[in-house]
Amino acid sequence: MRKGCLLAIVLVVVLVAGIVLVWTLSDKRRPAPGCSVTAAPGDGRPEYTFTTEGMGYAATIAAVGMKLGMPEHAATIALATALQESGLRNLPGGDRDSLGLFQQRPSQGWGTPDQIKDPVYAATAFYKRLAALPGWADLPVTVAAQEVQRSGAPDAYAQWEPTARAAAAALTGLRPAALTCHDITPQPTADLVATAKNELGTAALSGAHPSARGWALSSWLVAHAAAVGVDQVSFEGKQWTAESGSWSGNPQPGAPLALRRAAPAPPS
Repeated sequence: MRKGCLLAIVLVVVLVAGIVLVWTLSDKRRPAPGCSVTAAPGDGRPEYTFTTEGMGYAATIAAVGMKLGMPEHAATIALATALQESGLRNLPGGDRDSLGLFQQRPSQGWGTPDQIKDPVYAATAFYKRLAALPGWADLPVTVAAQEVQRSGAPDAYAQWEPTARAAAAALTGLRPAALTCHDITPQPTADLVATAKNELGTAALSGAHPSARGWALSSWLVAHAAAVGVDQVSFEGKQWTAESGSWSGNPQPGAPLALRRAAPAPPS
């Protein structure tokens, strides 16, 4: 009898260990969440990759630029700057009193620490200083960035120009369906309507839009999908889902933008 009980216990232990091992191995094989933008033809590489957090901040930067009426070139300059200064992270500190996405300094008139740590405020402040530069629209990316930032490494922004240009083209709608996020779990930590109003200046997302505007909004939604709880975005015949992590479908010019909210997570 004791031998039978001992054998049963051993079998249970082995079974549990096997389940844990399989779960651990499958979890390790699970791809990490991430985002990418398709590179322009002739760029020399197929895509540029971002963390989901980084792409969310990139979308915020581009959205603020659109809200202010700034063109795609301005978004490219802003994104190249943030990539160099913070790696698209909202840093709590840096060199001397530098803070945030752009490593702006309160002592240099950029705002209070709390203001600078707000990505929307930081992006707005950057664009306003950029717009105040005479002839900024004709300046190379790295020159314009340096004129705004006054960095100790004035040529460092140039290395990020291809990445920034690809992201800006997707986020401003110039390249349709060029931005995607994969292996994400949409579980809202931010309110969609409030976030859209704050970053884009409007919560009018669904419905008919001019092509570039619709793709800009679609890319913004995909970039923020995990945070605002969106698991499907459709526009002009193309559809992105959180499950597939990619765009599919045939182009249908004029088809309206539609989004689907993810189902709430079951209570734990």
